[in-house]
Amino acid sequence: MTQQRYMLDTNVVSHIMQGRDAALLAQLVQVPVGQVVMSSVTLAELEYGLHRKGQPPRLKAAMTQVLLRMDVLPWDEAVARCYGVLCSILEARGISLSDLDMMIAAHAVAVNATLVSRDKAFAQVPEPLRLETWHAA
Repeated sequence: MTQQRYMLDTNVVSHIMQGRDAALLAQLVQVPVGQVVMSSVTLAELEYGLHRKGQPPRLKAAMTQVLLRMDVLPWDEAVARCYGVLCSILEARGISLSDLDMMIAAHAVAVNATLVSRDKAFAQVPEPLRLETWHAA
């Protein structure tokens, strides 16, 4: 039996880095190490946010800690192919997400991970995307 993998969306990783969401942190520690990953697209968004804010030391340290605890998966050829299929399916259904959200959704599908997000836009994406929302208490 394969282990369930969770891919954390940018908004969830950002909440973890801020450290003010005890319920989210409690859910995260329930998942064994190695089963939580992030997309390289998420890392790009986080890096942009850090640089836009002048790289505050607290947030930079928080990101370092996050990166020690989860793998960053590369956006590769298989993910690119999945992206093309998923975008065409959603377009045919009249569903539109931002390009980066589409890239993250396709990445989760391509690596067979459950996407963890608080972004309601992902709820519009049908299977094969599996989605969980880890809410605050």
